Amino acid sequence: MVVNIRKKRELIARILDVGVNRIRFEPDKLDDVADSITRETMRTLIKNGTIWTVKPRGTSRARAEAKRAIRRKHGTGTGSKKGKKSARTGKKQVYVARVRAMRHHLKVLKDRNDITRGIYWGIYKKVNGGQVRSLAHLRELVKQSKIR
Repeated sequence: MVVNIRKKRELIARILDVGVNRIRFEPDKLDDVADSITRETMRTLIKNGTIWTVKPRGTSRARAEAKRAIRRKHGTGTGSKKGKKSARTGKKQVYVARVRAMRHHLKVLKDRNDITRGIYWGIYKKVNGGQVRSLAHLRELVKQSKIR
């Protein structure tokens, strides 16, 4: 026997202080829900797990984020760029990348025994002090130090 349980759902929603659409019933135990009349019996059904609530649905941000990702990509081609390269990448980022590359190159040279520890630390300190402009400049310094 199928019983209309809309009023039961409304009562349970008032008991749990949630919206009507968030109330769920165990499909096998709908007869128990239909038989329950008082708030007390409904509370016992909630405690048993015959009746439960689901989380409220929020507004999904997936579409908005996908659209935003596309908007970010648009207008970033070479023809749309204005200003110096440093306008898009900061000076510090450029500096850090350059210094890391130079330190890595020095480490490789030292590991291959192309330079001694003394030369390594001498040039390393110059890199740290900002006296070395680029990797090409670093290679020149290494050549000069080898000749001496």
